[in-house]
Amino acid sequence: MFSLVAFIPRAVQQGVPLLFGSTGETITEKSGNLNLGIPGVMYVGAISGVIGSFFYEQAAGGQLNGFLAVFIPLICALVGSFLMGLLYSFLTVSLRANQNVTGLAMTTFGIGFGNFFGGSLIKLAGADVPSISLSATSAYFSRTLPFASTTGWFGKVFFSYGFLAYVAIIIALICAYVLKKTRVGLHLRAVGEDPAAADAAGINVKRYKYVSTCLGCMIAGLGGLYYVMDYACGVWSNDAFGDRGWLAIALVIFTVWKPDVSVLSSILFGGLYILYLYLPSGTHTEYKELYKMIPYIVTLVVLVFTSMRNKKEDQPPKSLGTNYFREER
Repeated sequence: MFSLVAFIPRAVQQGVPLLFGSTGETITEKSGNLNLGIPGVMYVGAISGVIGSFFYEQAAGGQLNGFLAVFIPLICALVGSFLMGLLYSFLTVSLRANQNVTGLAMTTFGIGFGNFFGGSLIKLAGADVPSISLSATSAYFSRTLPFASTTGWFGKVFFSYGFLAYVAIIIALICAYVLKKTRVGLHLRAVGEDPAAADAAGINVKRYKYVSTCLGCMIAGLGGLYYVMDYACGVWSNDAFGDRGWLAIALVIFTVWKPDVSVLSSILFGGLYILYLYLPSGTHTEYKELYKMIPYIVTLVVLVFTSMRNKKEDQPPKSLGTNYFREER
């Protein structure tokens, strides 16, 4: 029978990668950059963390230091996703390449990069199956709060997650505060709405675009790391990430570019993503494929609804997807 107490934690675990990805993409899009390379960025963040963890476990020989077991893959994931953001910024901001084409190319590159190095690690490990397990490192990432098991259903629903789940929520709330309440957020929104006017007001448009895009990619990369080290229990296998990167981009539209709204929305999307496992389909397994479309159908409905309302605060930045050339002012 369906159990809400069992369903909510699974929905949260599914939603955390989406929360990281959507928060990072929201920060990027607020600067006017449309980064469709988020799926590739999350993939690179995941494999970068796996590479760091793999070689640390090999060097430690089973005697892992808890701090290093978390710190090394975390830094590797941040560096890998930062380089992806830097590459995207260089191509679209400095060279003014088409943002849509660049993003799609980076998604293809990121997935290929991850599969190549993932396959290489699998060969180095000499595994009998096409995957590698980093369970020792994963144990530190998925460790729950000490009182989660003693507080019944309340602890299972609110405290039974690894630290990255809470980090995702904190980052989303901080980003929402910065965008709404600070001068930096005001400048960033100005760059996304009208870069020419922002430039005329003395705001360094190129700097804001570079910083927001790289920061957004680093946040999204943590989503890939969470998926492997926490949700997948440290098991890496090629092409196992699925379409979560695209779902994170869809979540940005669903939340109308508000990171604080994405906290609950990511849990909703996480629940919709696994809802097909709980809906009855009988012997008609093809129905499950239709059920998997639910999150995207909901996004389309919300997009139509927000377009009909035509509220200014619910619309994307006006310069989204458009490159800025200062000499054209």
